[in-house]
Amino acid sequence: MKSNINNNYFESDKLNHECGVLGIYDLDGEDVSSSIYYGLYGLQHRGQEGCGIAVSDTNGPLGNIKSHKGMGLMSEVFTEESLDDLCGNIGVGHVRYASGRNKTIENVQPLVIHYAKGTLCLGLNGTLLNHKELKHELAYTGAIFQTSIDTEIIAYVIARERLKAKSIEEAVKNTMKKIVGAYSIVMMSPRKLIGIRDPYGVHPLVIGKRDNTYIIASETSALDAIGAEIIRDVEPGEIVSIDKDGIHSDRSLVQEKKARCIFEYIYFARADSKIDDVSVYNSRIMAGKLLAKSHPVDADLVIGVPDSGKAAAVGYAQESGIPYGTAFIKNSYVGRTFIKPKQSMRETSVRIKLNVLKEMVEGKRIVMIDDSIVRGTTSGIIVKALKDAGATEVHVRISSPPFLHPCYYGTDVPSGDQLIAHNNSIEEIRQIIGADSLGYLAIEDLSAIIDGQTGYCDACFTGNYPIEQTKDMK
Repeated sequence: MKSNINNNYFESDKLNHECGVLGIYDLDGEDVSSSIYYGLYGLQHRGQEGCGIAVSDTNGPLGNIKSHKGMGLMSEVFTEESLDDLCGNIGVGHVRYASGRNKTIENVQPLVIHYAKGTLCLGLNGTLLNHKELKHELAYTGAIFQTSIDTEIIAYVIARERLKAKSIEEAVKNTMKKIVGAYSIVMMSPRKLIGIRDPYGVHPLVIGKRDNTYIIASETSALDAIGAEIIRDVEPGEIVSIDKDGIHSDRSLVQEKKARCIFEYIYFARADSKIDDVSVYNSRIMAGKLLAKSHPVDADLVIGVPDSGKAAAVGYAQESGIPYGTAFIKNSYVGRTFIKPKQSMRETSVRIKLNVLKEMVEGKRIVMIDDSIVRGTTSGIIVKALKDAGATEVHVRISSPPFLHPCYYGTDVPSGDQLIAHNNSIEEIRQIIGADSLGYLAIEDLSAIIDGQTGYCDACFTGNYPIEQTKDMK
């Protein structure tokens, strides 16, 4: 048995997404800051390192954008007073995940820039694959960078294209022809709100409406938070602009090949969201049912690791006939700033966040459902906790295939040498985490969890990257 697991990786044993974006335009002229605030709460799961809101008044002076942003959660950055200062009927909001040296206030979005034609405000979910090439080109033609985020590169390219274009939409389209990547963008010009989704549609983007107010957001959970109705998803490659006359669409860059991130359905998105007209909750139920068919086991209880493993556990129980139960109590008050124990007490971190109900598992054979195993450290601690609580057997079922390859499209799937499945067989992983058996969702079953649709990205499982390779990826 071989194991390359390093306990330094313990606290990042779950994947994180880059960001969540939200834009609102109230055509009746009412302030939108509070709606953006509550809408961002519906996207907080997509980023907890920083957040911001920028607003403008379409009836006021051009370019008069007010913004407020900071490091931390929505509840840590915004107060009633700071929201009261953000007066305007059009605005953009952003929640951000970041790591390492990128955790700085300068990198918190939305990004506001002033240029020859006025102002632009952008929020990005995703990443550019040719950012080094573009940044080098921009720097050697006079651009001065204040951040290390791709959003600034995109903003500069749009600003330069706008000097030659007849409209901001034309400038955006010309920019999309130059940038390579996986992105959903919400941006604001003085009189327009614009939503942009890359031609492959890797990251989600949806349009909603409440009375005479239009919303563009990363997920439908943001629409639900502010009482808005879903109009439709932004198509991959589509540019949607909203002005005083309503919604306008440019589909000239829409292409046949799609590559929607399959892991949105497995883990990233909130269970109550719909992405490209597919229910995330139903996707997870189906994943559990497929696991029960492909990896059955004699057991007494099916449990799900909160939160994304719970729906898959329900599906497994429904298909297998084994009762479903709650065996974990999650501490909702352990926040972003929780002080991590020393390595000698690393199990304490999991036990404080997630405690086992001994009376539910004692003397029972348990099927434990989780969404993924990245480095394996947390899985091993949870299995041990179940056995310490008296479980006689713990059979682990994972509602995704094994992670074998890094993600270049805005998700922090790490390099291969940090992925437990990259260096170990399934049997070796089973031994490492201490499970009695281990089964993963089959690659062939991925389409079934999204109602049989095709056109999704599974590169982190297969290594088949749908977007052209760039020098930055090699």
